[in-house]
Amino acid sequence: MISREIDFVKVSPTQNMTLLVRSEHPVEEYRGIATAIMSAGHVYAEQVGFVRKPTSPGADAGLHMAAGEFCGNACMALAAVTAYEEGLGATGPTDVLLEASGAEDVVRCRVERRHPDYFCELAVPLPRRVQPWTADGGSVLVLYEDSLHVVIEADRVDQETRDRAQATALRLGESWSVPLIGVMVYESRRKRLTPLVHIPSLDCMVWERSCGSGTGSLGAYLALKERGPVATDVIQPGGTMHVTAICEHGRLAELTVAGSVRIVAEGKAFVHA
Repeated sequence: MISREIDFVKVSPTQNMTLLVRSEHPVEEYRGIATAIMSAGHVYAEQVGFVRKPTSPGADAGLHMAAGEFCGNACMALAAVTAYEEGLGATGPTDVLLEASGAEDVVRCRVERRHPDYFCELAVPLPRRVQPWTADGGSVLVLYEDSLHVVIEADRVDQETRDRAQATALRLGESWSVPLIGVMVYESRRKRLTPLVHIPSLDCMVWERSCGSGTGSLGAYLALKERGPVATDVIQPGGTMHVTAICEHGRLAELTVAGSVRIVAEGKAFVHA
């Protein structure tokens, strides 16, 4: 890859630092650019998404994550940036429609300006299946078209728990052919979620400050566990998100996650070969 100039905006959805690349680049360069600019020696972030012109009717903006996965927090980040640039959400909630990688249909994000942040509520894709996972007690697999999440209940998150979660992510990354593996460690008594995200193709594993998609997976798990609707705050290292799961006839019908988003920087980065 030759040297590239990268136009970006840096966004903080519940401190899950996200770089949105706004300059156009070939898809085959996404992973190299993402690996470079998210590193500690560069602009730094926990994830990178690429803004694209949408092709779906009615969509306001398009987003393609570096590994092609769906990302709830990156969608909320782009919705906030779109609202900021178009002057939306200042006098009340407004809907931003997004075409996103990993989602078959356009996703809706309701955005409202709450200075200095934007409050975003995103309808996330439903999982294909939620099933018990016998390899780890108290765990379930939440399966999507493009990713796999594991929800593990724990009394506390200590080093042993973290080591076990990382080993689980590596093991699943070797055995499942999906762009993203998420391990969501949930302390039910504290309503606290500690998310770990592993992207094998980027050789990347991050304990994130928050995870929108993982919050959705937790909501799906809790709704099926409780056999009914769920609406709850979820405390994460970067702040509190909210998940709502609606069930109809014993099946998951709708899943939304919500949180605050702050636009923190924009500029030009340089990636050298």
